[in-house]
Amino acid sequence: MKKKKILAASLATLILGSTSAYAGYTQLVGPQENGTAVTPHGWIVTPSGKQVTLGDFPMGGALSPDHRYLIVSNDGQGEQSLQVVDVQTQEVIQTIPYKSPEALYFGVAFSPDGKTVYASAGGNNKIRVYGFDNGTLTEQSPIMLQNSSKTNFYPAGISVSKDGKFLFIANNLNHSVSKVDLATNQIVKTIGVGKHPYAAILSNDGKSLYVSNWGESSISVVDPETLEIKNTIPTGLHPNAIVENSVNGMIYVTNSDSDSVSVIDPVQQKEIQTISLSPYKNAPMGSQPNALTLSNDGKTLFVSNGGNNDVAVIDLEKGEVKGLIPTAWYPSGIYLHDGQLMVLNAKGLGAGSNRDGQYIGSMIKGTMSFIDIPDDKQLKKYTKQVEKNNEIAKPTGYSASEKFPIPRFEGQESPIKHVIYVIKENRTYDQVFGDMEKGNGDPSLTIFGKDITPNIHKLADQFVLLDNFYANAEISAQGHNWSTAAQSNDYVEKNWLANYSGRNRAYDFEGGNEAAYPKAGFLWTNALRSGVSFRSYGEFVNYDSKTGKYVAAEASMGNNFDPDYPSYNLKISDLTRFDAWADEFKQFVDNGNLPQLQIVRLPNDHTLGTKVGELTPQAMVAENDYALGKLVDMVSHSPYWKDTAIFVTEDDAQNGWDSVDAHRTTSLVISPYTQTRTVDSTLYDTTSMLRTMEMILGMKPMTQFDASAVPMINTFTHKPNFESFKVEEPTYPLDRKNGQNAPMAKESAELDFSGVDHADSEKLNKILWKSAKGDKPYPGEKKNAN
Repeated sequence: MKKKKILAASLATLILGSTSAYAGYTQLVGPQENGTAVTPHGWIVTPSGKQVTLGDFPMGGALSPDHRYLIVSNDGQGEQSLQVVDVQTQEVIQTIPYKSPEALYFGVAFSPDGKTVYASAGGNNKIRVYGFDNGTLTEQSPIMLQNSSKTNFYPAGISVSKDGKFLFIANNLNHSVSKVDLATNQIVKTIGVGKHPYAAILSNDGKSLYVSNWGESSISVVDPETLEIKNTIPTGLHPNAIVENSVNGMIYVTNSDSDSVSVIDPVQQKEIQTISLSPYKNAPMGSQPNALTLSNDGKTLFVSNGGNNDVAVIDLEKGEVKGLIPTAWYPSGIYLHDGQLMVLNAKGLGAGSNRDGQYIGSMIKGTMSFIDIPDDKQLKKYTKQVEKNNEIAKPTGYSASEKFPIPRFEGQESPIKHVIYVIKENRTYDQVFGDMEKGNGDPSLTIFGKDITPNIHKLADQFVLLDNFYANAEISAQGHNWSTAAQSNDYVEKNWLANYSGRNRAYDFEGGNEAAYPKAGFLWTNALRSGVSFRSYGEFVNYDSKTGKYVAAEASMGNNFDPDYPSYNLKISDLTRFDAWADEFKQFVDNGNLPQLQIVRLPNDHTLGTKVGELTPQAMVAENDYALGKLVDMVSHSPYWKDTAIFVTEDDAQNGWDSVDAHRTTSLVISPYTQTRTVDSTLYDTTSMLRTMEMILGMKPMTQFDASAVPMINTFTHKPNFESFKVEEPTYPLDRKNGQNAPMAKESAELDFSGVDHADSEKLNKILWKSAKGDKPYPGEKKNAN
């Protein structure tokens, strides 16, 4: 493998012949040797305290009544597990694994005597029951949540009554709460609450059950005796975790899409205070609080911010954040014992290289941080570290001239008036660009190289090769949110895992479910409020079988979409999609009314594997390449070429392998202002692309992530080159289909390609390798010794 060390000096002459504006942003993403990490967003992760490795995506847990043990529920895409952590020795002392379709989910609870543990099993529609003795779990017969209509209750947060006789369950997909008699293990009653209930916490006096309605903006207060609704209390957007102050009875709720904590007075039964978790004044959303705990004296609240990779320390007397403690990536749970915080970090230190064939969806291991509660001096140091970790990129050091395409100041005009944003599907950098000698790639991992993708290779060569660009997402459920909303909210982060692993949860992440909607909405919402004209082609639209047309899946899109442009359907050619887009583009050229922003979905580089009778993976990727080439060719030969930029990226990088990090992906920026034939090794991510488009079109950032992202300044020049692009004809037959003897055809036949990422991506990766490389060992595997 050709390994190129990326140095700041390599970017020294891109902008106006002077030092690069972002010469310092050239580090590589992934875990670092010193126990820190760099996220795909370029933020540094410096976890405090001692780190213990857990399982796949720890989401919830419970401290034993004697505080000697913490039971952790790992609820990831791969092998899920329940783990026992000895709080004193700070070690995992037991792991009970569950392979799909067996499942776990957020909820864990102890019986009052500490001898029984209950754990929600999500899509299995049961509560797992364990005997617990001296740190050892012994699984017993579960509590089955079944009724005649086979309701998918999907149990989430749970609580046990003070007398140990009843269990209360938040049913996340049934939008209800159930009461179970633990003497008979039967449901006594079920009552509807708000949308997607998450936590169900009994008050200390046992008189109220507080349920967070994650899919809306409210808390349901339920009478645990009668299981009737006593009150519904408005909160911030998408409340999740709840805790009660044992000193004064106040209830605290984290609002995951409002970046706040609601303080609820149990006597008045209303929100009496909102505590902001914003990292700076007027910050957009993105902190994503999701767990909380209280000091023993009830004066300090600790909140884990999944989006900011920190714990906020809140002085409750002042009602404000006192300081921040750095954690690992995406903290998801927080507990307190004997002056020490215990923090679950769902994504630990991230992925790193998956050149050995690891699947990104399950290769990231969670961690647990044991952190001594800091004094004021230490908290100040921690706070400064968090601020340094979550750096906000400030555009400096480049020309403010009107000729430079990325405005430096708000209100400054760009010579680029139109943006076309192309979103493709699931490729890594090395899979496609590993064969480009001038980039930091590994050609041994390339399966869709220049022979299959002559157009994107030519585009990367003629314009700018981006060899340090990362998708923020692991998979498409997050990816289409990151690509259009500059974040994947807490609901999406915690629920794609079950969907992708066959654990009885539907794909509801691209419209139709407001639980997945961040507060600022999506790119088209942003355009609408910014007065920017826009048109969507296939993104967040669904097929209407009654009309044979496509309809918007998200209301704020209005009618600004092409009803004839196919959405995700791998049986429809990307060339058909190109033709539909081209029909409208020609009309816009004739009428002189091209929208300022177009979002175009070209998904077929996802492929259908080697399913017999379907196009080969190479044919589908070549078709996708050809469609993009034709699109660029048409734009570059139109009157709009002089003031247009075409941004191209993958929604995620899950179907492949990469020598740097499993998030690294193929991206392009195509414009007269990027036609430089250079390599830009600045660390960019999906939100860098969004921020750049927003700056060009005069739109404000949607979240903290595009607000802090490094704009793609080093990709552009102030001297445009108006040479047009000539599409390359395919060198691989676009009509070639998989025959009966296609590699792993049987395995492909068993995969479900009907919807976004329904197919087992780990199996698909191996199929794609086999179809391209034949008998060459899959990454990480060795040939049998002779």
